[in-house]
Amino acid sequence: MIPYGKHLVDEDDVDAVVEVLRNQLLTQGTVVPKFEQALCEYTGANHCVAVNSATSGLHVACLAAGVVAGDSVWTVPNSFVASANCALYCGATIDFVDIHPLTRNIDISALETKLQYAATQNCLPKALIVVHFSGLSCEMQTIQKLTQLYSIVLIEDAAHGLGGSYQQSRIGSCVYSDMSVLSFHPVKSITSAEGGAVLTNQSQLYQKLQLFAKHGVTKDPSQYQGESHGPWYYQQLELGYNYRLSDLHAALGLSQLSKLDVFIQKRSELAKVYDNALADLPLKLPVVEPQFKSAWHLYMVELIQHDRHHVYQQLHDKGVGVNVHYIPIHLQPYYQQLGFKEGDFPVSEHFYQNALTLPLFPSLTDTEQAKVIAVLHEVLT
Repeated sequence: MIPYGKHLVDEDDVDAVVEVLRNQLLTQGTVVPKFEQALCEYTGANHCVAVNSATSGLHVACLAAGVVAGDSVWTVPNSFVASANCALYCGATIDFVDIHPLTRNIDISALETKLQYAATQNCLPKALIVVHFSGLSCEMQTIQKLTQLYSIVLIEDAAHGLGGSYQQSRIGSCVYSDMSVLSFHPVKSITSAEGGAVLTNQSQLYQKLQLFAKHGVTKDPSQYQGESHGPWYYQQLELGYNYRLSDLHAALGLSQLSKLDVFIQKRSELAKVYDNALADLPLKLPVVEPQFKSAWHLYMVELIQHDRHHVYQQLHDKGVGVNVHYIPIHLQPYYQQLGFKEGDFPVSEHFYQNALTLPLFPSLTDTEQAKVIAVLHEVLT
């Protein structure tokens, strides 16, 4: 079976982890800060807090944004549930903005209309979480202008995006946002097994992110309330969480980061092969405009005239492990209990009904991709 996604770990990665096991502290050592600094250097962001998952990153980003009970947060339905759950963790309510049918990212026209109405009803969101679906950046400059107009904190869910860029700025740079959240899950651009990071250019947000990710505790005397008791001293300033990344995970992530551009180049080459080989099939292929460089986390197609369940099963039967991303969040039973229902966000629902994720990962061989293409032609023609 050819999987839809797969990590690529080599001996350099293994050696980096073993080095920590043998010679370093396993937690709160020197490797996590090195990883954070390397992520800043790669993306261009000023500050980075590494965490144990992108889900944790989204949670502390909402906390740093000041999201509390009584607030509202908006995101898109076309994402994994973590993009919305993070608001609920803070006691806030969640709402959604539908996606654009071509980009599969947030529909800016729908966002503008919803913001204008919310302003008249005095129910604007505290934060907006935009999702760079499949590795393609949202139109961040336009979105930033809208959120700044209403003093809304703008958070990028860039779990798919590391290695991509927008208007010559790398995803994660926070040029057009307050915070950006990365994922290092095994099928993402790079992996630390499990892990994530939050990037920002704002020192005040950085301090809050650090606190919320590390028990709310600081050893920085400049933040103390009162005098220090000695070199052992620390203070808890917030109700934080243990979302720290271990040095073991950071060692793997740091080693992987050195190969990120090679991974993205390979993903881009594979995507171009799909573009050319599938152009004559009854499929809607992904579109990437010139000002964007996708990280190609996913290669998504939409079926035009075939039944998705039937095609999915045929492909699996023939050894092609396609997947589906995503079941719209508002259709999940938990969110239905919150009052959302089928038909609320029709573009996301239509995309879900017809979408297939094709195998795409750096170690996908020419032979394997040729098989995927051949089976698709067999099933769809």
